[in-house]
Amino acid sequence: MYPVRRCSFLHRDLAALCLSSLRPAAKKQTPPKKLSLPAPRHCHTGGEGGKPQVKSRGSSPASVSSIPVCLMGSSSSSRLFGTLAQTLNSAPLAQQDYDPEHQDSDQDPEGLEQADPDQLLRECEEILQNRPARPHRDLVYPVDPKHQHQYRNNEQQQTPSIRVMTWNILAQALGEGKDGFVQCPLDALNWAERKYLILEEILTYRPDILCLQEVDHYYDTFQPILASLGYHSTFLPKPWSPCLEVASNNGPDGCALFYRRARFSLLHTSHLRLSAMMLPTNQVAIVQTLRCRETGQRLCVAVTHLKARSGWERLRGAQGADLLQSLKAITSRAAGSDPVSRGPGGGSGTEGVPLIVCGDFNAEPSEDVYRRFISSPLGLDSAYKLLSADGQTEPAYTTWKIRPSGESCSTLDYIWYSHGAFTVDTLLDIPTEEQIGPDRLPSYHYPSDHLSLLCDVSFREPRDQPHRLM
Repeated sequence: MYPVRRCSFLHRDLAALCLSSLRPAAKKQTPPKKLSLPAPRHCHTGGEGGKPQVKSRGSSPASVSSIPVCLMGSSSSSRLFGTLAQTLNSAPLAQQDYDPEHQDSDQDPEGLEQADPDQLLRECEEILQNRPARPHRDLVYPVDPKHQHQYRNNEQQQTPSIRVMTWNILAQALGEGKDGFVQCPLDALNWAERKYLILEEILTYRPDILCLQEVDHYYDTFQPILASLGYHSTFLPKPWSPCLEVASNNGPDGCALFYRRARFSLLHTSHLRLSAMMLPTNQVAIVQTLRCRETGQRLCVAVTHLKARSGWERLRGAQGADLLQSLKAITSRAAGSDPVSRGPGGGSGTEGVPLIVCGDFNAEPSEDVYRRFISSPLGLDSAYKLLSADGQTEPAYTTWKIRPSGESCSTLDYIWYSHGAFTVDTLLDIPTEEQIGPDRLPSYHYPSDHLSLLCDVSFREPRDQPHRLM
């Protein structure tokens, strides 16, 4: 028998629970107070005041303040919304640009009750009380002492760091109908519970920016829930999704990008269908230009999911090149339109619009697409290299699964950032093989075959920015 979560609540009816989260309040709602990140009883060791510990190799743990966010949406599957998502496949093949004043107007409905994220986390724990706990993961300082020093300096600053999470959450239709995880019982993939494991992970860390891949329950689950938690979001399905081959699917899967409305305002959105050798492919990307409400600084955030499977390395390389070219154009245009982003000579420079690029690249560090990103003139670096002893090596794995073709342990997921504009303050560490377990992922204790990646980044102070060669 699996060890169960320490949860004293009784298991309530799932439908009633979900509906209660969207039930209008009987009295006037007041804005939610800023909340500290709760110390989940099932996976994190609490520090003072119940806050999680941030660990640094070679130094004692230091408590860190969380970034608060402001529910549970309807959990019922909506065939209407699934059909709506499928109609988006008729969009033009080229890049689509959207005016933020007119786009996504149907994605953030007015009048939603503001949820208490702590209560929602408890509801997740209640539903999952008969499942084993998720693997314990710590927020750790990068190994590089200079990064530790920088982070401790940032602790004294008024502007908090930006928490970024990326995660391939495993499309429900693929998990149940196509991927063939031979060591994972079908019951472990039951959406009625698996979605709560996904939400529990998100609520535990409460990112400011959330980049999800393989999302096929956007409209009926993630959009309403996260909107009620204070997030704005946009979704872009694949032009042709393999989910549609599965009976009783919920529509196509795609990428979704969420950001906290209290922290950022939206300046521009681009929906991209990636090309290879001048031909459109089935992979997409979302790029959004945001402005930080606290500092006025701009940043571009992108989420993508490149072509899977071995034998497609050249295609992934071409998709990566196409994405980099689009990112260069988007950041150049954004920098040119913002006086704050102009260079010393009055000309625009991409250094004024830092980049964060997240996603499942389906590519090991040895592949061409990785080399393209690491050597890009956009000045990108991979955050998770900073977990290694030399600061130059990616984790041994970000996905570990067993399929009929055999066992696969690979590093495929990345958070890329503009190293000239950001410092990486903390990273969420990678579970050990023992924590993952002999049956690998997904499982009763983890909802996806990919691990979530998370880091806290801060804008560099001008004096900390590296000198540019003229």
